[in-house]
Amino acid sequence: MAVNEELKTTPITLSEKAATEVKGLLDEQGKPEAALRVWVAGGGCSGLSYGMAIDDGQPESEDQVFEHQGVRIFVDELSLKYMTGSVVDYVEDVLGGGFKIENPNAVRSCGCGSSFSTEEEGMPGLETGGRGCGGCGSH
Repeated sequence: MAVNEELKTTPITLSEKAATEVKGLLDEQGKPEAALRVWVAGGGCSGLSYGMAIDDGQPESEDQVFEHQGVRIFVDELSLKYMTGSVVDYVEDVLGGGFKIENPNAVRSCGCGSSFSTEEEGMPGLETGGRGCGGCGSH
């Protein structure tokens, strides 16, 4: 599948630091042609949670494929609905480093940053539960 050329801007982007980290992971794993898969799933203390993984397969039929900063990004259409405009960043603190998603669609997010909700009630296509992420005390 070719990079989506219908959109003038990439709906999900990577900061320079995140792109460097992803490329480093791909090189370490010997998978320089792999992609970063990002998605949204129901759950977490705010209703939706983010997921990211290295995907060395082919995109699924419902995936959109983008490239930013030299990294291919796979995202399914349902997740894209909740993540358009998001930036994947890599942040470091005293506990180490990790990826963080800055999502302009989130109206509320968990203190740990891995869970969020949007203004849309019901979030069609995703089971949401607000069961708690267990990683923070902010709800």
